Amino acid sequence: MKKPASTIRQRLQALLSRLAILVILTLSASCVTEEEFPDTAQGNFEALWKIIDEHYCFLDYKHEAYGLDWQAIYNKYNVRARGDLTSYQLFEVLTDMLSELRDGHVNLYASFDNGRYWRWFEDYPTNFSDTLHRRYLGTDYHLASGIKYRILDDNIGYMYVGSFMNDIGEGTLDEIIKYFAFCNGLIIDIRGNGGGNLTSAETLAARFCYEKTLTGYIQHKTGKGHNEFSEMEPQYLEPSSRLRWQKPVAILTNHEVFSAANDFVMCMKCFPQVKTVGDQTGGGSGLPFSSTLPNGWGVRFSACPTYDRNRQQVEFGIAPDYEVSLTEDDLRQGMDSLIEFARKLLVE
Repeated sequence: MKKPASTIRQRLQALLSRLAILVILTLSASCVTEEEFPDTAQGNFEALWKIIDEHYCFLDYKHEAYGLDWQAIYNKYNVRARGDLTSYQLFEVLTDMLSELRDGHVNLYASFDNGRYWRWFEDYPTNFSDTLHRRYLGTDYHLASGIKYRILDDNIGYMYVGSFMNDIGEGTLDEIIKYFAFCNGLIIDIRGNGGGNLTSAETLAARFCYEKTLTGYIQHKTGKGHNEFSEMEPQYLEPSSRLRWQKPVAILTNHEVFSAANDFVMCMKCFPQVKTVGDQTGGGSGLPFSSTLPNGWGVRFSACPTYDRNRQQVEFGIAPDYEVSLTEDDLRQGMDSLIEFARKLLVE
């Protein structure tokens, strides 16, 4: 079946809006780095600090959340950026400065390294065991579009979606839903899913949507000031025109759930038949864009903030409906605490 014309128009308008923003950010960042700053250690430091100062979308929010002071960060790292630094020394200084943002969407790219911030999940328990995961999946599970799935012995469907990097085909989802048709409930395990293609996340979420649903809001930068944004624009999810799942769903989460996977959880929590089980997600709500420093290094940063349907920030993650951790007792007995909790929840 063809998608409704209104849905196609909405997606085209959203795509054009995002492309327009990308062009504006790229042009402005290019102007900053190429015209104003020399290719020196100090020049690259100044360029990077200014790009973040003028275009990063969470400076005010993170000042409120944990006291981030971007001007104080300048003073702190400006001292380290002085002098005749090697490329490796400069890369370390700039990466350390970006880490102050506590944002997994912020990266610095050089030919010899990728500067990244991973403490959004490294400081927390994984609540996931590869050994237990293989035990529950067995060896005869199905695999399509990167999704591993099977029916557990209590007639509960189980899907493991470890990434949204793969395109998820509509035909694949039709087959998965038909396979689970006689199950009493469905577990969608996204622990460890660091994101990927937002379209894939929305395509999957649309299979649980009954009607056009408000899932959140987005803002765009309108100026160089830290608080200069457009009005909040509502974001909607249209129900799929193909097979949909209408029975209870439990989504398993941990701190490694990030970016597009975080957005997936935000959408799914809007549906009454869905509950989330596990740990708070890792967050990563801003749409990322890129720019370039005078020396050619690339920098990716969050430029457009997104919010949940209650207009609340989800940059630092989304709390589960049921907080459940993997216990040592269950681990010794070969049981996954989160899966077992979800199985009981789905048959209540």
